[in-house]
Amino acid sequence: MFTSLSIAAVVGYLLGALPWGYLVARAHGVNIFAVGSCNPGATNVRRTLGKGPGNLVFALDVLKGAVAVGWIRALDLWARSALGNAEGEWTMAVAGVPVFSSSTVLAGSLAGLVGALLGHSFSCFTGFRGGKGVATASGGLLVLMPLATLIAAVAWIVTFFASRYVSLASIVAALVLPLVAWMLGRPSAVVILAALIGVFVVVRHRANIARLVAGTENKFVKKSAGSPDVSRHE
Repeated sequence: MFTSLSIAAVVGYLLGALPWGYLVARAHGVNIFAVGSCNPGATNVRRTLGKGPGNLVFALDVLKGAVAVGWIRALDLWARSALGNAEGEWTMAVAGVPVFSSSTVLAGSLAGLVGALLGHSFSCFTGFRGGKGVATASGGLLVLMPLATLIAAVAWIVTFFASRYVSLASIVAALVLPLVAWMLGRPSAVVILAALIGVFVVVRHRANIARLVAGTENKFVKKSAGSPDVSRHE
């Protein structure tokens, strides 16, 4: 079990640490850590470079989380298919050492998502700086529990269009997700992880929360010629 979790967490961290926001911005001649909110997330990239690069970074960040969870679940599907028995038990070994088994898939998936979230937020490739983890967490959770994640996404959309605050929408979605996961009867470990991710996302948005309370958080507005999409604080 320890070996499985370690491998999943390390692979997840390295995937999450891929600094797509920084790389996409650099390809356009911009240091994303020196403009706007100085955050390498998709919102700041979109603010600085426009919709195309911003959407690309968002998709790549979602993909990081999805792959960090998905490769383990794909391994499980492949192993069961190879056995010709959907209920079959399997164990994969490297150099004779057991690595993954059918009984460790869920734990490995959770470890992979945690690793990806930490990698995105504290990337070893950018001096342990990173984004707030919403997109990467969404990608992994979409693989783990698609229906609950889609419901949380609807909460994000409703909150965003009602308030025009990206930060508030992200916080609401992070808080809604574990509740929905619990209501849908997801495994306790998944519900607990969703709750912990929700707390992590809220903590990462603590500066935004302070501005929301003070009434100084700026809203996301449609870009007009020569003007930014959102404020530097978003």
